[in-house]
Amino acid sequence: MEKVIPKTIHYCWFGKNPLPKLARKCIASWKKYCPDYEIVEWNETNFDVNGCRYAAEAYEAKKWAFLSDYARYKILYEYGGVYLDTDVELIKPLDEVINSGNYMGCENYTCEKMCVNPGLGCATVAGNAFYAEMIEEYEHSGFKNQDGSYDLKTVVERTTDLLKKHGLKDALEIQKVCDITVYPAEYFSPRDMRDGKIRLTKNSYSVHHCSASWATKKSVFYAATLRFVYRIFGEKGFNRLRKIFGKDRKKQ
Repeated sequence: MEKVIPKTIHYCWFGKNPLPKLARKCIASWKKYCPDYEIVEWNETNFDVNGCRYAAEAYEAKKWAFLSDYARYKILYEYGGVYLDTDVELIKPLDEVINSGNYMGCENYTCEKMCVNPGLGCATVAGNAFYAEMIEEYEHSGFKNQDGSYDLKTVVERTTDLLKKHGLKDALEIQKVCDITVYPAEYFSPRDMRDGKIRLTKNSYSVHHCSASWATKKSVFYAATLRFVYRIFGEKGFNRLRKIFGKDRKKQ
């Protein structure tokens, strides 16, 4: 019998703080467009934050977003269903895309390279082999480096890198890798990161409001500067500065 993706929406909220207004708004949109789905919050009371070194160190450092990066893969591998970050607002039902099978979406950070972000929304049956690989990557590493600094490699980087090892190409089209359909940015991330404008299409299911709770002050500065440069100097200036920032970040 073919496995079916459960009608469950999972989200993570660690740290014991109240949900902010944006998160409450986004969750309300899930209830509106997916009224027959169970919504499950995962936090310290129902997820083992000491289940592996990476999770324990991220929790101790109060880096909730990085803990969630690991947790989403662990949860979906065990239970299946849909995962959404709390800054993702649905604008129509997910049934059609879920009925098409396991999926992830790309975000619109650059117009040249694929960046797959499971936080935009991802769905899978339980026991997905790719998810097992991601879990293994986290469980065989730590969040704290030997010098006391933190491993701030994002789930976007980890996910994209592993999918590319399995054949994902830098092509702005629907691709299938590891039994996962990877959709272009217009589906789950229609906000143009160059100027911040939302450009919906008939294929758009949601809007990512980019709260980026994980972001450092420097990365926030980079993003704001890039948007300003794009408005003033256009795509040519944007791409030139992005390459400079990219080289600088690799040195860090």
